[in-house]
Parts: sequence; C-alpha cells; structure tokens
Amino acid sequence: MKNGIERTLREKLGQLRQEHRDIDTAILALERDGHVNDLQIKRLKKKKLGLKDQILQIEGKLLPDIIA
Repeated sequence: MKNGIERTLREKLGQLRQEHRDIDTAILALERDGHVNDLQIKRLKKKKLGLKDQILQIEGKLLPDIIA
C-alpha cells in the first residue's frame, strides 16, 4: 500500500477510535445520571456500532488477511 494512503487511513483510524471512546464515555455518563434519556443512549450506541464497523473496515485494509 502506498505510504500516503496508509498514513491517511491510519490517521482516520485514530480519529474513529477516539470518537468511539468519546461516545463510550458519554454513554457511561448518561447512564450514571439520574435523568436517563433512553432514546439518546440508543442513538449513541447505534453511532458507536457504526464507528466500530468503519474501524474494522479500515483495519482490514491496513492488515492483510493471513491464510493459515
């Protein structure tokens, strides 16, 4: 893979991982709060799953499959 493309993918991967962690922190804070907004938590969890899919897709591009 070309260095520029790989670097761009790694940067995007870092951003997605940070956003994933940030959403996880936000979900935990909402769940600890006495005024739980179930709809907001559900939306955040859905967004978190979407980010995880994007992370896995980029990781797949960066790490070639190893056939054993």
